[in-house]
Amino acid sequence: MSVEQRQSARKIMRTRAMVVMDGGQPKPARTYDISLGGVSVTTEYKLNPGQAGQVVFEMLVEGKPQLITVRGKVVHCIFSGDEFKVGFMFQPLAPEALAAITRFMK
Repeated sequence: MSVEQRQSARKIMRTRAMVVMDGGQPKPARTYDISLGGVSVTTEYKLNPGQAGQVVFEMLVEGKPQLITVRGKVVHCIFSGDEFKVGFMFQPLAPEALAAITRFMK
């Protein structure tokens, strides 16, 4: 039986992203969904729970594209189909990122 661990509502957001794990090289990804607590991405490579790094993506906020950089920690990585679905829990967000994600979620 699975226990739901999410703390806030999610909203679908499909856009290109870049994942840069601490000590690693930037790698392409795609966002899947986002909440005030984290972001889910799909990638071609496996990440390990507990790893920390940055996720960079562009989102439309009130009709304008905005580049967002967040720090997060991998909470799960599941192989699905031909890719990995990775859940990142945000580490404290910069005020600009928090404001943009809050506006996007409305």
